[in-house]
Amino acid sequence: MAKDVRADIETMRAADTDRQKVADQLKTALDEGRLTLHEYDERVGLAYSSKTYQELLMLLTDLPRPGLTAGEVRSRHEAEQRRRARRLPTAMLVLWTIWAALAVVNLVVYALVVVGADSGVYPWPVWMLVPGAALAAVTVGVQVIRHQQRR
Repeated sequence: MAKDVRADIETMRAADTDRQKVADQLKTALDEGRLTLHEYDERVGLAYSSKTYQELLMLLTDLPRPGLTAGEVRSRHEAEQRRRARRLPTAMLVLWTIWAALAVVNLVVYALVVVGADSGVYPWPVWMLVPGAALAAVTVGVQVIRHQQRR
C-alpha cells in the first residue's frame, strides 16, 4: 500500500514552485562544491524541463540535504551503523518477550495466591531468574560475537 502511494506521488506532475525548490537545492550543492558548474547547468536545465516529481527527485538522489557537511553525513551514517549494531536480533527479542510474559504471568498468579492464602506461600517466581540469567548471558554473548564480526 505504501509503495503504491509513493508511486502515485512520484508520477504526479510537478509545479513551477517544485522545480524552483530543486533548482535552489542544486544551487546550494554548487555553492558547497558538490557539483561542478557543468553538472549544475545540466541539472538545472533538467529540473526546469521536468514534468513529474520522480524526474525532479532523480536530480537530487546523489546529493545530501543542503547545508550538511561531509563530516555530518559521515557521522550520521556511523551513528546509524552503531544503532543497527546495538539492536538485538529478532530471535533474541522474541525470546526476551516470551520470558517477560512468563515472568509477569508468574508474578500475577503468585500475587493472587498470596492474597488468597492464609499462610505463607513458597516464592516460586524467583525460579524465573534462572532462565532470565541464562537468556542474559546468551544475549551478551551474541552481542560480543556480532561486535567482533564487525571488526
